[in-house]
Amino acid sequence: MSDPARPTKVRHEILATATMVAFLMYLDRICLANIISSDSFQKHVELSDLEIDWVKGGFFWAYALAQVPAGWLSDRFGSRKLITIYIATWSVFTAMTSFSVGFATLLLARLGCGLAEAGYYPASSGLLTRWAHVESRGFASSLISWGGRLGGAVAPGLTAFVILQAGDWRWAGWLYGLTGVIVAACYWRVFREHPRLHPRCNEAELALLAEGRGDFLPVKDPPRRFPLLAACRSRNLWMANGVQFFTNIGWAFLILSLPDYLKKVKMLDDGQAGLITTGALSIGILALPIGGLMTDYLSKRRGRKLGRMLPMSVTKFGAAALYLLALQMDSAWSMAIAFGAVTFCADLGLPAMWTLMQDISGRHQAQLFGWGNMWGNFGAALMPLMFTAVLKTFDTNNDFHEGVWLCAAAFVAAGVFALFVNAEKPVMQEGA
Repeated sequence: MSDPARPTKVRHEILATATMVAFLMYLDRICLANIISSDSFQKHVELSDLEIDWVKGGFFWAYALAQVPAGWLSDRFGSRKLITIYIATWSVFTAMTSFSVGFATLLLARLGCGLAEAGYYPASSGLLTRWAHVESRGFASSLISWGGRLGGAVAPGLTAFVILQAGDWRWAGWLYGLTGVIVAACYWRVFREHPRLHPRCNEAELALLAEGRGDFLPVKDPPRRFPLLAACRSRNLWMANGVQFFTNIGWAFLILSLPDYLKKVKMLDDGQAGLITTGALSIGILALPIGGLMTDYLSKRRGRKLGRMLPMSVTKFGAAALYLLALQMDSAWSMAIAFGAVTFCADLGLPAMWTLMQDISGRHQAQLFGWGNMWGNFGAALMPLMFTAVLKTFDTNNDFHEGVWLCAAAFVAAGVFALFVNAEKPVMQEGA
């Protein structure tokens, strides 16, 4: 029998499950670049360079445009039901990717996957406000982000392995889709909307989670409308949107174009490109828990404004500089380490970004998080088209350098926008 004076550990189980879902989401999101670049895919499906860019970007257009509606649905009808539906739906569309026979069916599958995945991070942002201690939001945010980045890191190597072992690119989507349906069932079993609604959460754990919050009760009257006017008037929120927009342009190279760079410029095969991409993204995941602890530490000692702003800005300038260094590398290990350093620096500031949105969003948590994430993913959606346009216009020797310079410049812009965010200035006044 458990000691009623000691808090139960339900909050850890909730966060672990949310992290597992983020892992799956990024696995399904990032596997596409390696599927398309694989010899197996290219032998069976013919796509032009422009069609490939639209397929890569199509996911992010759908993902971006669905952010606010998905956030509203989560605020209005609850995260448990909606997230379970989101997981099952994007898993079905991931499986449908492997039934594609050409551009139209592949684009449709990726659009469906993007629409379904759009709701998870906005909904899980609201989850953190209820299931993480108020002074540990940065670290809790980093855990869910870590799960996503881990999935992204594993995706290239695992996808290449599945394709090579099966001898057919279609098995990757089928395997990931089936796994997702199982994860959806696990999420429904574990999760509850609020600690007070969970049958295994004792009074000691409730008291712990309620510290510093005042009234810690389930929301009885969820917001029915998106606060569009307040969002458009908030300079602070626009600065945060700018950080996300330019960060995603800079970061998207690592998941969408790095395999092409390694194969076309460095002349590596599928397995080598997958391993280097996985190695680079794996280095990045180490940054997330460190970044979470860093923003919590700085916020306690220097206030939330500096505690969120400094990690967000300094890390983006560092990522830009490291991109330029990565272009000078030639060996497999040096490329993995150099591009991994870019990922590490970029992700070190991600928990501060997530926590900033929790700080300033109030009761419109999922909706405003979705609003910011929408602008961020517009950046990711535009990146393949911008990257290709820059290469065609300026890359006369086919070394991809001009495209990477574009991504480095985007990180610089993100760092500048981050200098003007203020976690102590909410989008709406309390009660609005």
